[in-house]
Amino acid sequence: MKTASLLRQTRLRVPEFTGTRPIAIAPIEKGGSDRRFYRIRCPGEQSLILVKYNLAQEENRHYVRIAQFLAGHGIHAPRIYFHDADEGLIWIEDLGETDLFSFRDEPWLVRGAFYRSAIDEIAKLHAIPEAEWSQLRGEMPPEFNAALYRWEQNYFVENCLGRVFHLDERERRALGALPALSEIAEQLAALPRVLVHRDFQSQNIIMRNAQAFLIDFQGLRPGVAQYDLASLLFDPYVSLSTGEREEVLAHYMDARGDIAGGEFFRAVLRLCAMQRLMQALGAYGFLALAKGNRHFLAYVPPALASLRQIVKEIPGLEALGAALASLAGDVVSPG
Repeated sequence: MKTASLLRQTRLRVPEFTGTRPIAIAPIEKGGSDRRFYRIRCPGEQSLILVKYNLAQEENRHYVRIAQFLAGHGIHAPRIYFHDADEGLIWIEDLGETDLFSFRDEPWLVRGAFYRSAIDEIAKLHAIPEAEWSQLRGEMPPEFNAALYRWEQNYFVENCLGRVFHLDERERRALGALPALSEIAEQLAALPRVLVHRDFQSQNIIMRNAQAFLIDFQGLRPGVAQYDLASLLFDPYVSLSTGEREEVLAHYMDARGDIAGGEFFRAVLRLCAMQRLMQALGAYGFLALAKGNRHFLAYVPPALASLRQIVKEIPGLEALGAALASLAGDVVSPG
C-alpha cells in the first residue's frame, strides 16, 4: 500500500488525531517481522504507530484482541485506536523508540530497575487464571506442546547447524534424533500452562517514564512460564551477568508469590533456555541466509555461547554439546 493511501486511511480512521492540518509518515525498521510499521506525525506534536500486517498470517489477526485482553488485566501494552481488518491496518499508541535493549550499556543500577518493571508485567500475565484466558482460545496461536518444542529443535538443526555452520545432513539428522530432545519436548509439554508472551526479549519491551510496556505479543499462547523468563535472562541481544540473572529471577519469584521455586523450577528454566536459544538461533539463520537480513548473524555467537553452557547441564545431550563446542569461531560474517 502506497504512502499516500496510508495517509488518506489515517485521516479517515483516526480524525481526532489528524484534523485538517498536514500529517507525515515514516517507515520504522523492526526486526525480522513480516509486518510493516510506520510512525504518523500529527498536529500538536502527537504521533501514532500504523501497523500493516499480512492478512495470510493468522496470528497477526489476533493482535488487537490480545491487546484488549492485556489492557483489561492491567498489563501495560499500546492502546488500540482503530483496526481495519479488511486492509490489515492497525493504528496504535506510539510508546516511543526507547526499548529495554537501548539501555544495554547502562550500569545495572539503571538497567536493574527497568528489568524489574518488565518482570512485573510478565508476572501479571503469568498469574491470569486459565478460566479467564480460556476465552482467548481460537484467537491465539496453538499452545506449546511436544510438537512445537520439537519444531523449535528441528528449526535450530536445519537453519543454524545447516544454513549457518554447514554441518552435513547425516550429522544433523543424528543430532536432531537424540532421544533426550524428544524426552525434553514431552516433559515440557506435560507441565501446567500459563499465558506466555513467547518473544519476551529486550527489543519487545518499551520503556516509557521508567515503566515497561509489552509489544509484539501476537504470539501469546499457553505455555510454560520459564520460557518467557529464559527469553529475557538469556537474551542474545543483551549480556547479563550471573548475578544480574539471579536478581531478575528473584524478583519474579517475589512478584508471583504463589509458585514454588527450588531446583525443579530451575531445571525447567534450563530446558526452556535450551528451547528458546534453539528457536532464536534457528531464526537468525533463516532470517539472515534465507531472507537476506544478514545483520542477525551478529547475534549467533552470543546465543551459541549461552546454548553451549546450558547444554552442558542437561543429561543426554553430550553429543550435541560436543558438536556445539566444535562450532566456535566458525560463524559466517554478517557482512
